Amino acid sequence: MTGPFPKSLFGAIRTTFLRGIGVLIPLWLTFWFFEALLNAVDGILRPHLERWIGYRVPGLGVVSVILIILLVGLLTRNLFGRLFLTWFESFLGSIPIVRSVYSAIKELVSAFALGGKSKTFRQVVMTEYPRKGLYCIGFVTNEMPFRTAEGMTQEFLNVYIPNPPNPTSGFLVLIPRDEAIALDLSIEEGLKLVLSGGIVVPEQLTGRKLIPQERTVL
Repeated sequence: MTGPFPKSLFGAIRTTFLRGIGVLIPLWLTFWFFEALLNAVDGILRPHLERWIGYRVPGLGVVSVILIILLVGLLTRNLFGRLFLTWFESFLGSIPIVRSVYSAIKELVSAFALGGKSKTFRQVVMTEYPRKGLYCIGFVTNEMPFRTAEGMTQEFLNVYIPNPPNPTSGFLVLIPRDEAIALDLSIEEGLKLVLSGGIVVPEQLTGRKLIPQERTVL
């Protein structure tokens, strides 16, 4: 009768230990992420401000960056600020290389910052990638026809595939229109699915039939 006792005891200890790990590791990773983020933000302005005031103030850089963000946000709420920002964007747009980089980054950031309400991402699709039999989730950003040297034309979808947990490190794939499976998911639902690594999922993935008006959007 004493034989099973140690086995059940060690099994209970093992289960309890694994549950503790399951709680502590996410907490530690969350703390580590925000600590690294705050240190990075704090390091933007803190060295310059400390040289100006003459002594070290912990968190001064973070507070300064937050105030600058709020100030820029306030500028967008009045006519003068909007005119100034419009002029500044026009100035950046007059610089060839800066124009391309700035516009691409702005569109990408706005797609995530606005919770999928922008027009940058048009639809959630599923396609076979990186090989046949494996599928990934992507977001249609545009469409582009391809004309061969023989004069034949094929329609491609520009699909952005984000890499969790950092969505801005994703990549672009060109998918033939007839090989993309449109999903009945909103952009926000698709982002939650991808960025959570498949943890936050809908009840099921459902394809949708594209009506002619939707085909012009894709």
